[in-house]
Amino acid sequence: MPSWLKDAIFYEIYPQSFMDSNGDGIGDIQGIISKLPYIASLGCNAIWLNPVYDSPFKDAGYDVRDYLKVAERYGSNEDLYELFEKAHDMGIRVLLDLVPGHTSEEHPWFIESSRAERNDMSDRYIWTDSVWHGIGGHPYISGECERDGVYMLNFFKCQPALNYGFAKPELPWQQGTEDDGPMATRQALKDIMRFWLSKGCDGFRVDMADSLVKEDDNVKSATARIWTDIRAMLDQEYPEAALVSEWGDPTLALKAGFHMDFYLDHVGNGYNTLVRDYESQGRDQSYFLKDSGGNIRRFLDDYLYRYNNSRDYGYISFISGNHDTPRLRKNLDIAAVKLVMAFILTMPGVPFIYYGDEIGMRYLDLPTHEGGYGRTGSRSPMQWSEAANLGFSAAAPDKLYLPVDPATDAPTVEQEEKQTDSLLNCVRRLTALRHSITDLQADGDFAVVCDGQPFVYRRGKVVCAINPSGSNVSISRSLGISGRVLASIGDASVKVAGECVRIDLGAQAFVVIE
Repeated sequence: MPSWLKDAIFYEIYPQSFMDSNGDGIGDIQGIISKLPYIASLGCNAIWLNPVYDSPFKDAGYDVRDYLKVAERYGSNEDLYELFEKAHDMGIRVLLDLVPGHTSEEHPWFIESSRAERNDMSDRYIWTDSVWHGIGGHPYISGECERDGVYMLNFFKCQPALNYGFAKPELPWQQGTEDDGPMATRQALKDIMRFWLSKGCDGFRVDMADSLVKEDDNVKSATARIWTDIRAMLDQEYPEAALVSEWGDPTLALKAGFHMDFYLDHVGNGYNTLVRDYESQGRDQSYFLKDSGGNIRRFLDDYLYRYNNSRDYGYISFISGNHDTPRLRKNLDIAAVKLVMAFILTMPGVPFIYYGDEIGMRYLDLPTHEGGYGRTGSRSPMQWSEAANLGFSAAAPDKLYLPVDPATDAPTVEQEEKQTDSLLNCVRRLTALRHSITDLQADGDFAVVCDGQPFVYRRGKVVCAINPSGSNVSISRSLGISGRVLASIGDASVKVAGECVRIDLGAQAFVVIE
């Protein structure tokens, strides 16, 4: 386990929307480099970059055309090496996005694989043995290539599935995970990882990590064996390199070799009930939505099982949001977002803050761009200042990757820097608190003290209490603590009488007590 993860706080950057350094309307690596001091000022000591590889950008870069080359619109490989170096100089680690399950249909591997004659890439992707034989239960494309067969897709039409084999091959064209084709694909993946790690990359976020082996069982046993093998390679060659998985089940992902697994926003799971519980209910019952009537028990019933069955293997990663998820401001006010940030920054595991969430950027109603569809509204440009395009770019507005928030009250870094009680400065205080108290970091103990109102939990010798409602709440408990307030949001008071501690929280309030 990389030791630096214990105190890591990540910042996710969608590179095309973060900072444009050359005025072409698209964010780039030099733009990110220019904002490293800002990221450090947030208290974030690690970055996750969405894909920066060469791509046709039919899925915003998740359709990779060359894993070893930076896309020209972001700069060059040398720019990325410079980012690694300058980030490291500031104590910031950098994770790249690894897309192991598929490539672009324009990748040279696929072009070769689609040829009629056999070659070294014929088994790099999943093909049937006849153009008339489809692939039951999976999307596929037929009639596009000279090769006599159809090929499997992982996602969009432009993303042919790489071949890691089938858990139990049943048809002549299906290969096992240990066959030559799947093993060559696995080796190619390791070589990609070695290339970037040797250049200064600190690890990878792994896209669709549980999807490699086809027709795998419910616990993804065959896929897990691949990641266990890759983890063994990292432990031997790059022991401080970190892996975080887009798996969504830490009880499986962490045992498969990942150091972290995202608590993804899946409808009805514990994380979803906290902040985005508007997708399947007749009304929004998100716990952090003021006066929603949400119940923290719904979260805990899901989370505690995940936590208790994975904590010995690695970390659960809470997210404020990500490039696939509606922003917090879609349904929450700023007071509620402060509480969400307080929660994810005081829970076990390794937290991730999505760019712009720290200033309360809104989800925008935007038409699809580069395969974003409903996700596009969470990918608008970062809002830096009152300058043109909110400081993101000097390009004409119609040349921007996506339009900026047109609202007159669009939040910006420049505004919030000046406001002591802004969301931005609240996040800074919370990250500083986490860095300063070992019990609040990734592997500090966790226990529920009260699962009502307020929600109270213990992290080692520290106690946290949250009240997301619009009413005052109180609790008195024997907690065995001094009662000294370390941080608070809103109205909070603590009184100690012997072993008993009385906590009074006003509307939408939070407190950390020593």
